Amino acid sequence: MRKKRKARRTGLGLIAVMVLLVCGIVSYNRQELDKANAKSTARIAELKDDIEQEKEQAKEIQEKKAYMQTKKYIEEMAREKLGLVYKDEIIFKAQE
Repeated sequence: MRKKRKARRTGLGLIAVMVLLVCGIVSYNRQELDKANAKSTARIAELKDDIEQEKEQAKEIQEKKAYMQTKKYIEEMAREKLGLVYKDEIIFKAQE
């Protein structure tokens, strides 16, 4: 009988140690997963901000593209870059 009680106690002790060990491992892994989740959440927020910035930039590019196709822009570039003027315009230059 004593052997059975001693074996039962030893068995219960081993089971308790194993359960505690498994709980410890699960807790550790959960903490690691929580850290990884927090990093992923931060990265997602960062990427969403980047997406918004890229959308704004794309909108600005589309607006600039539309402006560049106007007659006003073409005239400005012809005057500025090429020095062209209309036939009936008079150009006044300041003396240096």
